[in-house]
Amino acid sequence: MFTGIIEETGRIRQIEDLDGGRKLTIEASFAGDLRPDESVSINGACQTVVRNDDTSFDVVTIEETLRKTTFGALEEGQPVNLERAIKAGGRLDGHFVQGHVDATGEVVDVEREDTDWLYRIRFDREYRRYLIPVGSVALDGISLTVARLDSNELTVAIIPHTYEKTNVSSWQKGTPVNLEFDMIGKYVVGFMEQQASDAGG
Repeated sequence: MFTGIIEETGRIRQIEDLDGGRKLTIEASFAGDLRPDESVSINGACQTVVRNDDTSFDVVTIEETLRKTTFGALEEGQPVNLERAIKAGGRLDGHFVQGHVDATGEVVDVEREDTDWLYRIRFDREYRRYLIPVGSVALDGISLTVARLDSNELTVAIIPHTYEKTNVSSWQKGTPVNLEFDMIGKYVVGFMEQQASDAGG
């Protein structure tokens, strides 16, 4: 479980293509504190550490993750958002993020304002039911608030701190991003749909 508060921006040192998957070597300041089998959120996708040293760690990304995330488009040298799993009893500053990417979206517009940046993200309209205005959404693992919402587009406002401390500064028109919708919202929608199915059936 994660919070969507990015711990640091790492960098992909190496990508090795495997039989249908990929092994990623990622540079991070906390790499030496990790251990094999520990979970780390990388751009919002929960991955398992398989090796680490003082400067980097490895994860192996399987076909299912490549199908559902932007990991297939990652390149060496690219910045990635990193967050270690929360500890029980720790402070929850963002919102509950599982690290289970629901879908990918695409940046369709970037607008610079005096105090922030507005990023408009297009997504498949089937996921609209999981979103509400000023609700929570995780984009590339970042806990953000929906500022504006249409049938298949959402807008988030990025403050300077988030812009500087995450990979948002590398987003531009056409950039793919990982989307994870609010877990509580998904459970509510699932419950309501099951109730409606049972009532009609």
